[in-house]
Amino acid sequence: MIEISSEYAESVAQRVMERIEALAKISSDTNAMTRVYLSKEHKQTNIQVEAWMREIGMHVWQDEVGNICGRYEGVDAQAPAILLGSHLDTVRNAGKYDGILGVLTALEVVAFLHHHNYRLPVAIEVIGFADEEGTRFDVTLLGSKALTGQWEKDWLERKDREGVSIAQALEAFGLDPKNIMQAQRKKEEILAYLELHIEQGPCLENDHLALGVVTAINGARRLMCQFKGHAGHAGTVPMQHRKDALVAAAKWIVAIDDLIQKEDPNLVATVGYLENKPNAVNVISGHVTLSLDIRGPEDTKIDQALKKILDKANEIANDNAMSFESDEFYRIQAIACDQSLQDRFAYGVSQVQSTTKYLPSGAGHDAIAIATRWPVGMLFVRCEKGISHHPAESMTQHDAKLAIQAYIHTVLTWVDM
Repeated sequence: MIEISSEYAESVAQRVMERIEALAKISSDTNAMTRVYLSKEHKQTNIQVEAWMREIGMHVWQDEVGNICGRYEGVDAQAPAILLGSHLDTVRNAGKYDGILGVLTALEVVAFLHHHNYRLPVAIEVIGFADEEGTRFDVTLLGSKALTGQWEKDWLERKDREGVSIAQALEAFGLDPKNIMQAQRKKEEILAYLELHIEQGPCLENDHLALGVVTAINGARRLMCQFKGHAGHAGTVPMQHRKDALVAAAKWIVAIDDLIQKEDPNLVATVGYLENKPNAVNVISGHVTLSLDIRGPEDTKIDQALKKILDKANEIANDNAMSFESDEFYRIQAIACDQSLQDRFAYGVSQVQSTTKYLPSGAGHDAIAIATRWPVGMLFVRCEKGISHHPAESMTQHDAKLAIQAYIHTVLTWVDM
């Protein structure tokens, strides 16, 4: 096995951090980092990543949806590939590391092999996905869904805030909308997908650990709910006669928080939106609309908890002689990470960290789409205070060094295939 010296890892970690700063400057906003799908910043980023790929001996191409792809051949030029990567687009007013870290550390895995003139029994491909966030067209995972053949034709007609459709944006970018399906890869061409990503949460930092192996990507259910009571005069309706929708909603919100904490430590639930009517100082609330977002790594447990939450809402409504309604408008299944890939990542982590922590991902990733076609594995890296999707998003060069070492060790497990 090739040795990964601490000095080498330190130098490439510094290079990754410098490249992150360079890509952070490619932004449509001067005072914030924003890089959206099929923008001139997207093209500029692809050109830069392509140059870095070519420096380490990769064959490079941009596919029909705008993903930037590179291949480092194995011993056998016909061998299937392990796909490494993440996304290069951002939310508006973003942080520097979300997605980008995963692409740049993947390049360092290949750079290590190239530096030692070493080939694996499998090829290594690195991909910078064009759109994961869905910031411009409000459809997420466009890059990875094209790769897996999940692109829906009506997406071409979706428009951004300026009225530009995806089809028009593709043409302006130099791509042909009619060729989108050519981005799809054959199943036999890829063995597995590995993604390194900042945690976007506080668990690793709280445990004083740099790295963690992801067990699953949380499934989610989103509902819009309503309590319907009866508006009335704030001064003349006695308390025992009121049908106050806001009081009912408040009781339910507290009950949700209590129930979820008792149910399962991996479940989370959020009421993030609330609309009160008539919303006047001197009027009893007659109608409250509020959202519910519940997530977890196991679909069965999500649905069991959701039933309890909705049963509690109906109980509160009935006790107060009012009605409750709910409408589920979004559902995504939980994605389990492949056990053998978890084991490989755990081995990589064990080479640089005394404890291997396993944890689910509360956020979505390109691995969600990829998992419909190939096994997926993910490695999390500690980020400061768990902050993400914000300019304060941060991590250390020390953690980048450990992550790169673990990543290389993980990929080298394919040597004995």
